Amino acid sequence: MPFAQLVIGPPGSGKSTYCDGMHQFLSAIGRKASVVNLDPANDHTSYPCALDIRSLVTLEEVMVDEELGPNGAVLYALEELEHNFEWLQEGLKGLGDDYVLFDCPGQVELFTHHASLRNVFMKIQKLGYRLVALHLTDSFCLTQPSLYISTLLLSLRAMLQMDLPHLNVLTKIDKLASYGPLPFNLDYYTEVQDLSYLLPHLMNENPIMRHPKYEGLNNAVVELVEDFGLVGFETLAVEDKRSVMTLLQAIDRAGGYAFGGAEGANDTVWQVATREGMKGMTIEEVQERWIERKDEMDELERREAEEIAEVQDTSSLSRHEDGKEAEDVDELNEGSMTGGGVKVVRRT
Repeated sequence: MPFAQLVIGPPGSGKSTYCDGMHQFLSAIGRKASVVNLDPANDHTSYPCALDIRSLVTLEEVMVDEELGPNGAVLYALEELEHNFEWLQEGLKGLGDDYVLFDCPGQVELFTHHASLRNVFMKIQKLGYRLVALHLTDSFCLTQPSLYISTLLLSLRAMLQMDLPHLNVLTKIDKLASYGPLPFNLDYYTEVQDLSYLLPHLMNENPIMRHPKYEGLNNAVVELVEDFGLVGFETLAVEDKRSVMTLLQAIDRAGGYAFGGAEGANDTVWQVATREGMKGMTIEEVQERWIERKDEMDELERREAEEIAEVQDTSSLSRHEDGKEAEDVDELNEGSMTGGGVKVVRRT
């Protein structure tokens, strides 16, 4: 049974960058992976693309033929994919049991109320794939209460629309410290704790929010999110291996890969325990690494990288010298055997 991630999220959230980084990470840990581009507007992928929707339909063709704007053309292209699903089905057959990353378009309509993308996902699921929807959001949204509450609503709507195992991810967490201090610790935002504490900050953000009309609306929105109790967030710094590993562990638990992947269907309990035993980052460690002590930790990692590189260079030079000495000995032995070396005279 193959596994897959459905990477969704608004424009600029880092979907293609994530697919590139996760593909590299999966390859490094020995998990065979492929990336499928489902964005008809993405004509320059940074990752090796195993299957590209642009070979079926392109944004430019739809805009010209149907006289549509960019957003309408993307919706039309996804409808074309839904109606020509056999093309995608045949392409996925060629990938075998590869772990697949689906890079999806950024138009929020596609994963909030338009049906085509969801229908495509359901058809993929019927092919036997174990899917996890990954909703990416730029962590900049934490810097303004209004952005954060909007993100909560968007994430909740996407979870209800997709109706799949789902993780919300705050990307670019390594940039968060540069935006200024937050009123609360990071765990307040990732765990979506009591949102009533956020409302005073929301009113301070914009004086119009103090109007009784908006105050009632804000309270209703906060209560809606809290009543569902579904939204929470993982964090990601895509260039940090430990951060990527922590997120992958959460994805594997959500999709069932942690309990036996496609290449490990007969894994023993001990093998599963080994996969689960790798220590990821807690939210407190994320707070310390990327917010409280970012500059200090960056410098420490830089020095460690330099030390490792120096050790590797020294080791490489030592192996080179050892190899040269071995070659010299071989040449001397070879010369003696062929009579080209020193002639030994026996005394009588």
